[in-house]
Amino acid sequence: MPAPINTFKHALANGETLIGCWLSLANSYSTEAMGSTGFDWLLIDAEHAPNDLRSLRDQLITLDASPTTAVIRVPIGETWIIKQVLDLGAQTLLVPMVENAEQARELVRACRYPPEGVRGVGYVTTRAAGFGTIPDYGKTADNEICLLIQVENSAGLEALDEILAVDGIDGVFIGPADLSADLGHMSDMMHPDMQSVIMSSLEKIAASDKAPGILSLDDEMTQKSLEAGAKFVAVGIDIVTLTNHSRALSTKWKSNL
Repeated sequence: MPAPINTFKHALANGETLIGCWLSLANSYSTEAMGSTGFDWLLIDAEHAPNDLRSLRDQLITLDASPTTAVIRVPIGETWIIKQVLDLGAQTLLVPMVENAEQARELVRACRYPPEGVRGVGYVTTRAAGFGTIPDYGKTADNEICLLIQVENSAGLEALDEILAVDGIDGVFIGPADLSADLGHMSDMMHPDMQSVIMSSLEKIAASDKAPGILSLDDEMTQKSLEAGAKFVAVGIDIVTLTNHSRALSTKWKSNL
């Protein structure tokens, strides 16, 4: 019995466009609700949201019952956290702040079992292998892991060609907020200079064998990103949707008093 098929990975490889949403509420109940909303993928954020291994596990379990693919963003590109998140059963990871090809190669190794990688062979005890009920997990897991990396500063941009040449990476995500800050346009990713950098980067990724990705809360930027070739596109953040709608609702009714 092999590892589960990663439909997200295979869809990207087939050139499909997948629309997703960021999850920052760090709550399995809200994640369950988001799993019913029709997004192709939902990113569970462990970089900026208050998630730990147990809350990540709970949300993975929740999304298993939905048609939506779970993507986990780890807080940092360290082998130890990647090992733990993969053992929880995550098959698609997004790693922030990748700045060079050597770092990208190490991330690939962290996602693979020996001899190609350094992932620990203890899967018989893990949720990923069904606690021993997927006997061929170790032989088949590597092929179903989807590794997405974030390029979000000037160092990463300068090394983009070398990063794109690294085997084992499925997609490269342009992080517009951090990139804008690093290039001197904090909180202004819609600045013409930033839009030029973002779109040209997406086009370069699209011309490679990697899938381009981005998060955009601006409809114009989202459309431009799709036209530039973006294939995994997040168009919202759960907590932003909740607070923005709630603020508008409270203002609407309080203003009538």
